[in-house]
Amino acid sequence: MNVQYLSDAHGRHMAIVIPIEEWNSLTAKHEDLKMLEKQSPNDIRPKPSDFRGSISKKTADELLRHTQQARTEWENTIS
Repeated sequence: MNVQYLSDAHGRHMAIVIPIEEWNSLTAKHEDLKMLEKQSPNDIRPKPSDFRGSISKKTADELLRHTQQARTEWENTIS
């Protein structure tokens, strides 16, 4: 396979380019790769709403209480 690597200023590989003929051959053999063409980079990243409900209400309340306490302590320290 004839590929090209795209690198950043530090020489780290950031992307790869393959000839379209080889991409077409791969997607013909592996249908699931076709869905990558339809996705934008933003579609791949999870959205905050994807994590909704992943902690219990009790844990969320404890985190909120801790955050409020930390803010109060911070404000008292600054004043």
